[in-house]
Amino acid sequence: MEATPRPDAHAVQRAETLHAQATAALAAGNPAEAATAFGEAASIGHPGAQLELARLHLYGIGMPSDPAQAVHWLERAEAAGHPGAAYLLALVAVGGTTLPRDGRIDARVLRAVQQGVTPALRAAALHFGRKPDPADQTRCVQLLEHAAGQGDIVAAQLLAERLVRGEGCPAQSDAARDLWTQLERAGVPRLPAIETPLPVQAAGPAGQLALLEALVAPDWAVLSETPAVRSIDGLLSADECRLLVACAQPQLRASMTVDPVTGEALANPLRTSHDASFDPLREDLALRLVQLRIAQAARMELVHAEQLIVLRYTPGQEYKPHRDYLPPSSLATHAPGAGNRTRTICVYLNAVDGGGATAFPEAGVSVAPAPGRAVVFDSLKADGSPEPASLHAGEPVKAGEKWLATLWLRERPYRGF
Repeated sequence: MEATPRPDAHAVQRAETLHAQATAALAAGNPAEAATAFGEAASIGHPGAQLELARLHLYGIGMPSDPAQAVHWLERAEAAGHPGAAYLLALVAVGGTTLPRDGRIDARVLRAVQQGVTPALRAAALHFGRKPDPADQTRCVQLLEHAAGQGDIVAAQLLAERLVRGEGCPAQSDAARDLWTQLERAGVPRLPAIETPLPVQAAGPAGQLALLEALVAPDWAVLSETPAVRSIDGLLSADECRLLVACAQPQLRASMTVDPVTGEALANPLRTSHDASFDPLREDLALRLVQLRIAQAARMELVHAEQLIVLRYTPGQEYKPHRDYLPPSSLATHAPGAGNRTRTICVYLNAVDGGGATAFPEAGVSVAPAPGRAVVFDSLKADGSPEPASLHAGEPVKAGEKWLATLWLRERPYRGF
């Protein structure tokens, strides 16, 4: 994209003033006022204002969501050299709708890594952490160290887990303990112990960012034809499982269920877990790439997915037999254009000391938890009608904790990008 002409000194000062006013308005909870000021500064050519205006368009803050307009301003900011623009363009492109999923994703993320954009460092670390080459494992640790040094708490949590186990580096128990102590002082809890062999799926060329390897759907094992139930071992790496737990921990709330009459979310004794969901504002590139991998493993596109849910079950907690398809009352108020939940994919994030299997009573199938293992099942029949045989349950946890990530996938696109 062609760069815009350089504004004169008066215009530059005007843009700086507008940018400061917009930032203050946004902090004060006035997004519409912020959008107006960011828009004027962006039109003058202020890269920071272009980036912030793009965020408002992307996430629908103070205005209707407009990913295409967000991309327009991000490309302007990228042409001006803003370090965060390439990163956000790559994040949008992962969805494969507003921007194509192509090699520009890798180039943009590499640029963001070179410019020290913290969430890009974390995303690249997890990518290299899936690769078997020892040098890539070392790159993973180095990138986590860089991100943690910039204040990234999640990167610090992932780094501590690698240091204590000697993953990608010699074991460094003292360094891990120092990190855990610092995190504990900041109110950050320890992660559960998560260990699993590296995934056996395609990992791209050694030493290179090849983020679109997340599009390669691994083989699955057919456990039942009716209802359709499949399983996949080793879908996620230990780093990816730890990432989901680390991002969920601060947001955990008592789980709710949808009332079949009113469509409202209510507490229900059927479901006694705690969970956290990730709306688009909470999704960084690493989370988007993990979700892309999960959706592709279910043979569906990420834009069909509802918000990712991460659940924690403690001893005695369970999710009694239920079905995932939504009742008409809920569909009428909850993105009806996307249709019903047609497929679910659940990924276990840790080893459970006892219990916690996912059972399908009508199929006579039970899937035991294992880190990175996924279970995929259909809630609708081929003709789009509900499949009653999709009844399933999260059996009670008998010992330890069970962490689980769930992606509900709709018949038609649900997300904007």
